[in-house]
Amino acid sequence: MLNKHTLIGAAIALALTAGNALAAAPAAEVAKLGKSLTPFGAEKAANAAGTIPEWTGGITQAPAGYTKPGQHHVDPFAADKPLFTITKANLEQYKANLTAGQIALFNTYPDTYQMPVYQTRRSGSAPQWVYDNSIKNASTAKLLDGGNGFADAYGGIPFPIPQNGVEALWNHIARYRGTYIVRRASEVAVQRNGSYSLVTSQQEGMFKFYNPKGTAAELNNIMFYYLSFTKSPARLAGGAVLVHETLDQVKEPRQAWGYNAGQRRVRRAPNLAYDTPIAAADGLRTADDTDMINGSPDRYDWKLVGKKEIYIPYNNYKVTSPDVKYDDLLQVGHLNPAYTRHELHRVWVVEGTLKAGARHIYSKRTLFLDEDSWQAAVVDQYDGRGELWRVSIAYLKNYYDLPTTWSALDTFHDLQARRYHVQNLDNEEPSTIDFSQPVPDDGYFKPAALRRRGTR
Repeated sequence: MLNKHTLIGAAIALALTAGNALAAAPAAEVAKLGKSLTPFGAEKAANAAGTIPEWTGGITQAPAGYTKPGQHHVDPFAADKPLFTITKANLEQYKANLTAGQIALFNTYPDTYQMPVYQTRRSGSAPQWVYDNSIKNASTAKLLDGGNGFADAYGGIPFPIPQNGVEALWNHIARYRGTYIVRRASEVAVQRNGSYSLVTSQQEGMFKFYNPKGTAAELNNIMFYYLSFTKSPARLAGGAVLVHETLDQVKEPRQAWGYNAGQRRVRRAPNLAYDTPIAAADGLRTADDTDMINGSPDRYDWKLVGKKEIYIPYNNYKVTSPDVKYDDLLQVGHLNPAYTRHELHRVWVVEGTLKAGARHIYSKRTLFLDEDSWQAAVVDQYDGRGELWRVSIAYLKNYYDLPTTWSALDTFHDLQARRYHVQNLDNEEPSTIDFSQPVPDDGYFKPAALRRRGTR
């Protein structure tokens, strides 16, 4: 059941979509930020049953053993043991706190899919300047063009008191993930028989929206830059993609370029959006599936349903541990449950329904957004017949070197094909994501720079 108390601040949003609700957050609700609500708009208090604890600030320092940026993260909760494990056999007991997609995974893989459930630890945290900006944004941020963009917000969650579905969606898209990131990671499409082939790339991203030295006026409609160079396999090595992600993609669509190492040419990639299939995902992930959901919200009507208590992946340090090999983690149908961790958390539920006349392979998407971070933990996606088709799952953890809550791994399950795709594997890499590198200027992410770097 939906938590009635959590709906008070969002009551006017129930059944409202982006096109017809642009009212500002009530001043009385904004005044609760940093008090009874966290700076991100989550409830500080525990739930009535005591199964979700009070938020007291989350992780505020790295655990013993973590010594340098880029080091694989030490599990601060390594001593925790599962409280219980959800299986197909006891599924009925826990259905009220699961998504339709999670239930479908139990039914699709009844003999192997499990969810170990641990003590809920509200580890979510962020820098104080991000908290301060989020509280400011609550009084100033506004949607543009029917929700296709937003303005008058910077350096924090734009709508910590969301009034409609598209504001909640923007909170996920514009959530904090540092300013500049560098990592080497792999992605795989796991076939029905469990076979897979790694595609490894060097990735860099610069989140202009979270540059402490910048301002909203200097964004120029750019939210972030993303650059990826393929390192292996040999047949793909040297290829690259560059993305300029815009805030309002209807006013100015996402700009993307691809570099072909064989031809040594940089070409525009205008179709890298919406439901364009991603080649490295073997057809299991669309362009806008990446990061659970991204890009322009304009093809869907977004409804803020309210809050629910759901068992979601949280504090998942084991799935990216250097002690876990890919062959042990990647099983037929899904990740090895022994390395996963689930906890009961409050999530915002947001439904996107395809607009009449709009084109997309998904007729409906249901998002489950962690209240403490606005990170989408689960997304259930439906086909043109209205049947559940794909389930996206983000295995969250706190990157306490920033700090922020972000995904350790993203998985994309096709229930009909019984295959799945995994992004951000780095267990067998010597290091993990590094947030400490000097922030480059905008010129570093220009197409000309892509050509120069690609020919090295």
